[in-house]
Amino acid sequence: MGIAAFPDVDIDSSTGDAERNERMSSGNAEADYILGGGFPADSINIIMGHPGSGKTIFAEQLIFHNAGEGRPILYFTTLSEPLPKVVRYLQGFRFFDEMKLGTQVIYEDVGPQLAKEGAPALIPLLKDAIQTLSPKIIVIDSFKAVHDLAPSVAERRRMVYEMTALLTAYGTTAFLLGEYTEDDILLYPEFAVADGILELSRRRLGNRDERYFRVYKLRGSRYLEGAHAFRITDSGLDIYPRLVSPRIPEGYEPASERISMGVGGLDEMLGGGLWRGTTTLLGGPSGAGKTTIGLQFALEGARCGEPTLYMNFQENPTQLMRTIRGLGFDLEEAQAQGLDLVYASPVELQIDSIIVDMFRRIQQRGVRRLVIDALGDLASAATDPQRLHDYLYALVQHFAVSTITSVLNVETKGNTISGNGMQDAMSYLSDNVLLLTVEGEERTRRTLRVLKTRGSAHDTKVREVEISAAGLSILE
Repeated sequence: MGIAAFPDVDIDSSTGDAERNERMSSGNAEADYILGGGFPADSINIIMGHPGSGKTIFAEQLIFHNAGEGRPILYFTTLSEPLPKVVRYLQGFRFFDEMKLGTQVIYEDVGPQLAKEGAPALIPLLKDAIQTLSPKIIVIDSFKAVHDLAPSVAERRRMVYEMTALLTAYGTTAFLLGEYTEDDILLYPEFAVADGILELSRRRLGNRDERYFRVYKLRGSRYLEGAHAFRITDSGLDIYPRLVSPRIPEGYEPASERISMGVGGLDEMLGGGLWRGTTTLLGGPSGAGKTTIGLQFALEGARCGEPTLYMNFQENPTQLMRTIRGLGFDLEEAQAQGLDLVYASPVELQIDSIIVDMFRRIQQRGVRRLVIDALGDLASAATDPQRLHDYLYALVQHFAVSTITSVLNVETKGNTISGNGMQDAMSYLSDNVLLLTVEGEERTRRTLRVLKTRGSAHDTKVREVEISAAGLSILE
């Protein structure tokens, strides 16, 4: 997935070509995007994180991507993992190229010499390697292990100073890996001289782990701040850049076109249909008809030849296809007309990955209508309420700027849409708010009311609705 798959974010677009040409790619398009184009060439960078967070994999993906003709790349292993173990696990990744090993990418285990002679032995080892090989990249894994061998603070500072002078003089880009914590940034001298500081973190969430990529510092660059989720796969790191609000284009004006919901009688309640590019929050308890309305809206888009995306976290694909056919639509024909059905299990759902996948599909297919069924499952994938709010706010802004008309389903408890933080937030972010209710003891009675429409008059009455083989419709 290339950078074009990401939504616009607030990174510096004024960087000149000369500066961009002095960037070194990480070998990961998403990481380069977050870094504003990659790492500055001839820089010193620290990649920090707890054991198992992905530091070594990220560094190895970087060196194999940059390996080629000319100056080689040197990877020092110190007192962390033995060299044979590092290389053995490396072979399981798709970026590994055995033809580059030993010539373009050189691994060297300096752990025994450091254990014998202490931290001061690192500088002669580096000097000899630079003068002999003239490497364009040097990775030291783990540098913190070397740092811990220094007998005093003065020795540590001297070692870091001499290493910095050596690397700078020979035009080498260095990556220092270590099991540092955020508190160490203020304590250790290597952080003061570092041009870039990255953190890879991991935290347990129920039966799965969540991993995050964060840039603390990147000298001379404007990078994308915040925590960006990632997963480790056989391709290396799959990173999902954090969604932020889009820039509003100059002269931007909302669309002045109305489109049909595809639900009998509902367009009249909305004053003629939905304004294109608006977001509609559709709330109601289980069984009220939210999925039916969402499908009718999506199928109406396909019928009109509009590329339509239906993000489903509620029903498995078989159930959804049965419902579509029950509404009298030919699924294959609807898909040929532009309907894209996407199902993701809420058990494995991670908000960052699903948002990036959504925007990739939107850009690739030129989506004009979108349904999310349902927001509650998206909320359960976000461990941080503030992170969820920021995502939803940015999501609605992107839809508006791109004139994507969206319907967001949310399950309510009872016949009210208030009293829940996420629902309350989405109520004021949305342009339209519709509420379905279910009542009755002897006979089920479903109703719909329009609570809010921006820039439009609407029917203020509570209308009874009926669900039949043809779908949901408003009764006279």
